[in-house]
Amino acid sequence: MAKVPTAVAAGGLVGGYGVARWSRKRQLGGAVLAVAGAAAAQRWRQQAGGAAACALTAAYVAAFAGSHPLAKKVGAWPAVFGVAGAVALASWAVADRRG
Repeated sequence: MAKVPTAVAAGGLVGGYGVARWSRKRQLGGAVLAVAGAAAAQRWRQQAGGAAACALTAAYVAAFAGSHPLAKKVGAWPAVFGVAGAVALASWAVADRRG
């Protein structure tokens, strides 16, 4: 169960974008992003504590925001996969490897 936050966080970023793109409903993609972020934050809090959960949640939100300008330079999917990878790495380093 230790890998759940990484998988949920990375999947939320990739899945949120995928749902928004393929459904052409940005709000639906945002809902996927928010639900995955909330689930990951809860597990981060359980595994690594409140301060780590706050930091990782901030990284998750920053990754979402940062993917937009990055997409203009490298393309949408590469930007999404890049920020998802960064969040997954941060999640593993802070929360997952403890388990």
